[in-house]
Amino acid sequence: MAKRIEAHGVTSYYGSFKAIDGVSMTIEPKSVTALIGPSGCGKSTFLRSINRMHEVLPNARIEGQLLIDGQNIYDRDVDVTAVRRMIGMVFQRPNPFPTMSIFENVVAGLRLNGVKKKSVLEEVAEKALRSANLWNEVKDRLGRPGAGLSGGQQQRLCIARTIAVEPQVVLMDEPCSALDPISTLAIEDLITELKNQYTIVIVTHNMQQAARVSDRTGFFSIDKTGDPGRLIEYDDTAKIFTNPSVKKTEDYITGRFG
Repeated sequence: MAKRIEAHGVTSYYGSFKAIDGVSMTIEPKSVTALIGPSGCGKSTFLRSINRMHEVLPNARIEGQLLIDGQNIYDRDVDVTAVRRMIGMVFQRPNPFPTMSIFENVVAGLRLNGVKKKSVLEEVAEKALRSANLWNEVKDRLGRPGAGLSGGQQQRLCIARTIAVEPQVVLMDEPCSALDPISTLAIEDLITELKNQYTIVIVTHNMQQAARVSDRTGFFSIDKTGDPGRLIEYDDTAKIFTNPSVKKTEDYITGRFG
């Protein structure tokens, strides 16, 4: 079941460096939210804070609250592994496990969770690959290396691997930046289909992509080098791109800065 995400005053640090400051927003279930803004403004930091991935870096910490369906995922008694299982992540560059077959890439998470029954693994793999619009392209070569696929196919394989464990939220950090235009459109079509089941948050530098795939858009920015990133405006995507409330948002979208 897709989850609601609520951020209340989320401030993120890497050691003494404050990366983002006071981010508050609500992301509704079964929707696509795009995070846009210039490089270094904290989009990816905020995205990674949603599944506590930023903590893999030394001395990283967060202030404020990040709630998934009302549960603060930073409470002391919360199992970080369970959070990351519930919230899938797709990265900028396709990263299939290079020594594994297409099939084993998809079911890797299930095997980690203790699933061993072959029929279950096969059923889940087919379902995930169909959901990622990849099944018809790979069904006759599931035993071949995942790294042998094209870039766009590899990214869809990574999405299949992510959704095979049935997360409720899918985070995507510039998932199309390394892909050609045709592969990009395939991923965008897939995102539109997946929002029927998942809450999706996507970081993108591509304005047209944000306008095409998202229901709501958050614009992040910084004032000068060394300042923390802040959420400047968050609204329905159509409004952000046609009638933003903040001049800084308009300047960024029209290319006057950033």
